[in-house]
Amino acid sequence: MRKKPKITVIGSLNMDLTATSAKRPAAGETILGERFDTFPGGKGANQAVAAARLGADVSMIGMVGQDAFGDELVRVLEQEGVRTDHIGRVDTSTGVAVIQVVGGDNSITVIPGANFQLTPASIKEKKDVIEASDIILIQLEIPIETVAAVAAYCQEVNVPYILNPAPAQALPTAIIQQASYITPNESEAAVLFEDTNEALREFADKLVITKGEEGIIYSGGTIAAFPAQAVDTTGAGDTFNAALAVRLASCSQLADACRYANAAAALQIGSPGAQAGMPTHQDVTTFMRQNGENPL
Repeated sequence: MRKKPKITVIGSLNMDLTATSAKRPAAGETILGERFDTFPGGKGANQAVAAARLGADVSMIGMVGQDAFGDELVRVLEQEGVRTDHIGRVDTSTGVAVIQVVGGDNSITVIPGANFQLTPASIKEKKDVIEASDIILIQLEIPIETVAAVAAYCQEVNVPYILNPAPAQALPTAIIQQASYITPNESEAAVLFEDTNEALREFADKLVITKGEEGIIYSGGTIAAFPAQAVDTTGAGDTFNAALAVRLASCSQLADACRYANAAAALQIGSPGAQAGMPTHQDVTTFMRQNGENPL
């Protein structure tokens, strides 16, 4: 039997507070919304759930508060089969994301809370977990100095890491150079690079730019997105990154991994909430065959 890819996700855990409405309120305006939901989220936790559903052996490194949201986020990860023994608890509120969903698209305000207590010192205690991984997934909802510490250690022990540079911000050159793969969307790429075409040449076989319904671009060209009816795009990028990690850790070529990741993201946006619609490996392979793609 084929070994499960071993993936460690280092990043945020948030409770998503989601309001759905027909329009966004203007400054000073009050409107009536259509519904309110709470969903487990955070880019780190989302990616951990997505990778676990796609068949990986997943460990999560992160921080939550000593509160009900923290309890619930850890419980959900455990229920999904994610290893949670490397999630710390601190005397700060658990991270929260306030999400406004309008017409299937979203705007998000993140309050980091406990996520910003995941420090470089915390990472020093987890080096054995990193070293035992096939691939690391990391995002930017934790302190940049922590991301830098992970990047340096991954390079030291020759463990590949995927940098999902979200939310958008400028980064030290070393973090970008040390990444095995970088996966910005268009707006994030514009923050990171003065010229994305030049960046695609400089970081060939490393830089993957996601463009929503237009698919992705990388040094090998463009890979089209799969047809999908968007209900809620929250978590689409997280699903893409997790799926990419799963396939790359399983030794797929980058183009094949991107096609698989596109399919996983297309399935995910058909349900409300970041984690609710995340597909299984079987879901993805069936969907790819239905759309004329070979899932190998």
